[in-house]
Amino acid sequence: RIYNPENDEKSKIDHVEEMIFDVLEKKIIPFKTVLMDSWYATQRLMASIDNLGKTYYCPLKKNRLVDDSGGIKKYQKLEELKWNELELVSGKIIKIKGFPRDKKVRLFWATVSTNRTEYIATNDLSYQSTDDVEFEIRA
Repeated sequence: RIYNPENDEKSKIDHVEEMIFDVLEKKIIPFKTVLMDSWYATQRLMASIDNLGKTYYCPLKKNRLVDDSGGIKKYQKLEELKWNELELVSGKIIKIKGFPRDKKVRLFWATVSTNRTEYIATNDLSYQSTDDVEFEIRA
């Protein structure tokens, strides 16, 4: 697929949505999980994947505004979140600004390579281990 907005007026998000729908519709490759770059971590795309009953894992940029207080505090940048020992192991439930009020994701602070950690969000709230998420994103 070629990204050419001047000719087809489609964004990168439009293209990836179409690719996911094409794979589902044509049953080319069965899948249950979508891994994506932080550029694609938009409310629209994450909601589309959610509505299809699929799981997503995506890194979030450190300046993304989130709430881990259940609405008690103002939104804050990811990099400003405080992590206790348990949350470092099992992640934390957050709301991302701009998402529906009741939509939560589990956020992990995961090691993605030797010298790099990222904030990884997933709609699979059952994940309880940063190790499992690191395995999923490397598989």
